Amino acid sequence: MKNVPLDSVDHVDRAVLPIGTDYPPGHLLDWHEHRRTQFLYGATGVMVVDTDEGTWTVPPERAVLIPAATRHRVRMLGVSTRSLYIEPDAVPWWPATCTVVDVPPLLRELLSAAVGFEAHYSLSGREGHIAALLLHEIAARTPLPFHVAIPATAELAALCREYLAAPDVGVTNATWAARTAMSERSFTRRFRSEIGDSPAVWRARARLLAAVPLLRTASVSEVAGHLGYASPAAFTAAFTRAFGMPPSRFAARSAGGGSGPGHRL
Repeated sequence: MKNVPLDSVDHVDRAVLPIGTDYPPGHLLDWHEHRRTQFLYGATGVMVVDTDEGTWTVPPERAVLIPAATRHRVRMLGVSTRSLYIEPDAVPWWPATCTVVDVPPLLRELLSAAVGFEAHYSLSGREGHIAALLLHEIAARTPLPFHVAIPATAELAALCREYLAAPDVGVTNATWAARTAMSERSFTRRFRSEIGDSPAVWRARARLLAAVPLLRTASVSEVAGHLGYASPAAFTAAFTRAFGMPPSRFAARSAGGGSGPGHRL
């Protein structure tokens, strides 16, 4: 099924409902939730998924597993999705929180085939076997660390979401403490108690997450400078330590490339 609203087929007696959807650039799916679990794969582009507990950045050709009844929103940056909406009792192993995962070639091909199914696809033929194999393949996926937690306290959460939207290397613990009318020491202690990391560590990781969508239209050098790194090498080292792969995997151009027509930093 392509570009079919879930609500129109959610009642269908199939454990797995595949739906492919094309989104305009920058489209925001505002806060909502599904009765089913969702395997959300971006065949193109980058997705940013927010819940009350955190933010997950989904690089190109990766996916995010979203538990049933999880309130979330998704920002689509040049995305065409291949989603599976799955009855929760068919996947008792599903993670309790959103999880970004790898999507190897076999799973990509299965997803591409599945979105061509009709809602009432045959369970006994080829389509039913593909649906069953999809669940086996998803269960074997490797989690990827493309996320940051969001504090439960509203004022701290607001600071974090604001920073994720516009990372600024000039922001310090003192800046945030002043915004909350707290001493720097008290603010840092409170932040760490909710997140488990210091505010400075959290901001450093948030800047690296922000790099993923920027790399769609800019080189490693441009993104490194935009995010306040002293050099592309320093940025590459930090990105690789955090995510286990270099930023060049997602870059639009090589680090030596100049600003092309798609440059938007």
